[in-house]
Amino acid sequence: MSNKDILKRLDEGVVLGDGGYIVELEQRGYVVTGAFTPEISLIYPEAVRELHFEMKLAGCEVLQVMAFYGSREKLNTTGYGDKVFEINSAATNIAKEVAGDELFVAGDLSTTWMWDKDDNKNDSLVADMFDEQINAQKGVDFVIGELFFSLGEALICLDRIKKKSGVPSMITMSYRANNVSGDGFTAAECARQLNKAGCDIVGINCMNDPEHMYPLIKEMRSSFDGYFAAQPVAYRCTDEVPWFTGQPGFPDKLEPFHINRFELGQFATKAKDMGVNYIGGCCGCKATHMREMAKVLGKYEDESNWKKTGSAMSETEYSKDVRNSQ
Repeated sequence: MSNKDILKRLDEGVVLGDGGYIVELEQRGYVVTGAFTPEISLIYPEAVRELHFEMKLAGCEVLQVMAFYGSREKLNTTGYGDKVFEINSAATNIAKEVAGDELFVAGDLSTTWMWDKDDNKNDSLVADMFDEQINAQKGVDFVIGELFFSLGEALICLDRIKKKSGVPSMITMSYRANNVSGDGFTAAECARQLNKAGCDIVGINCMNDPEHMYPLIKEMRSSFDGYFAAQPVAYRCTDEVPWFTGQPGFPDKLEPFHINRFELGQFATKAKDMGVNYIGGCCGCKATHMREMAKVLGKYEDESNWKKTGSAMSETEYSKDVRNSQ
């Protein structure tokens, strides 16, 4: 059991989570697009360690274990199904090492792609896979279950966290078309049911950029009393396709769709005003995005060398200076 209490910290004010990992590591050349499984924690641990360190420098208060898609059946697709424990424990140790006594460490579970709303025969398999990861992620301060498209699988994950981990739980849903879960529940219904089932922090993550996440935040936030989390992507979506994996740039031509750091700073400000308690980023959210979010939330003091009249340059001022120097 951890000595750090994330729920007590949330009582004191907004907590800033970290940004995205797997897409950033792909863009740095460590991961090949496709399965996006986390064997990198064994193969290139220094790459994961460096990215955690950047998030820490940026002002993040939580480091999430880089175990996304780290379940047995998902790892089987890349030939690493027999290394569930090694991969998950290595990722956990890296996060704990960088976090030290200063930051929270969140365990990480995610959709297994094995749950079937029309056939519950895989429920026990899904539960067992979550248990394997939880057993390997020892010493975390709380556990995040993320990227759940179906409420049924999210509830299984919550049940295993509550029964196996001994630490607080955070479950975040993800939505694509029609803002309805894969098993037919509205965003509000998902939030209410997760809260009723004892989830400590209910939320939403990935898929949507800030503009397309705001309506979901409003719907979910108004549906229950309790801690709420929101972590958007930093890739621009459209009204026709409000999720980033449906954009023509996914998975390896995403650069033209990237949202700048100041837009994520605006998201952090608005999300706080909307009653979001845990604010973070997902795919595409680099350390620079997180630093801007930390600034607007009062968690980072700007120490930039390029200052004007005692205050940091604004985006407009910097652009003007660049134009004048050309």
